[in-house]
Amino acid sequence: MKNRGQNSEVILIKNLRKGDEQAFKIIFNQHHKELCNYVYKLSSNMNLSKDLVQNVFIRIWEKKKNLHINSSLKSYLYKACHNEFLMHLRAQKKEIDMLDHLRTQTLLQIFIATEENQKEMYLQQIEITIEQLPEKCKEVFKLSRLKQKRNKEIAKLLGISTRTVEKHISNAIQFLKLNTSNP
Repeated sequence: MKNRGQNSEVILIKNLRKGDEQAFKIIFNQHHKELCNYVYKLSSNMNLSKDLVQNVFIRIWEKKKNLHINSSLKSYLYKACHNEFLMHLRAQKKEIDMLDHLRTQTLLQIFIATEENQKEMYLQQIEITIEQLPEKCKEVFKLSRLKQKRNKEIAKLLGISTRTVEKHISNAIQFLKLNTSNP
């Protein structure tokens, strides 16, 4: 009896290789439901199960001329469905990994932009605070810190003592510390 089933299976596979649509339909009708149930046990998603089983049958039809089944047809179909499910998991993992990477990159860009924005705001705050300094103190501080002049050069340029330059710079730094907040 078992031999008769194997013979009809061999005939179905031979006819399928020849492009016989009826043989394909018989194979499909005999195995589709149980294969969907099998994949459902793996995935817990009936729609996904149907899609994956359908992919297996599509691939079988497309490659029918080169179809080599060494075991039983049923074993071949189960193995093909199992492999299809594994390919789906790999693709899903790649997608998740890519989304994680994109999320990390986006968060990093937001962080960098926020940092740059905070620095920019801090620099603007410093510029505003510098403008609030007394005129001579502001002039000395800008020459010292913004134009990188030495204290002796500033003293000579403005006709004041080096000690006065140092005092203006010290006062300016103290004023900036009190009137600006670090980012």
